[in-house]
Amino acid sequence: MSEPKQYCTFYLDGLFFGVNVLGVQEVIKFQPMTQVPLASPVVSGLINLRGQIVTAIDLRRRLELEDREENTPPMNVVVRTDDGPVSLLVDDIGDVLDVSDDTFEPPPPTMKGIARELITGVHKLDERLLLILDMAKVVQVPQLKEG
Repeated sequence: MSEPKQYCTFYLDGLFFGVNVLGVQEVIKFQPMTQVPLASPVVSGLINLRGQIVTAIDLRRRLELEDREENTPPMNVVVRTDDGPVSLLVDDIGDVLDVSDDTFEPPPPTMKGIARELITGVHKLDERLLLILDMAKVVQVPQLKEG
């Protein structure tokens, strides 16, 4: 039996997501953001994380989900990338879960749109599905189309 994998979990629009815990720098509450003119709509802004400027990506927009309600501040899951830290804006934070490869399945063929590209698979847990995100693809912000 293989060693269990650990995932940092969070919620988006009622769905349960996870990213490899080894790629997570920290989890923090909402931070004030500076807007970035002409940035992709998935970039909510920049946050100052102890003197380091970090891009904040709205994961709801990245996954083409409905925007969160105006009066509901997001939480930040700060992940490490080759280009430095990036903050993923999520609805709520879960726990760190240990899951075994036995529960893992590839994305279902019914999964459509951008989610099909960004989700590497699902873990079937007792009470719900844990959707695993491909962090390398998630942090690649699509460019605005000229014209």
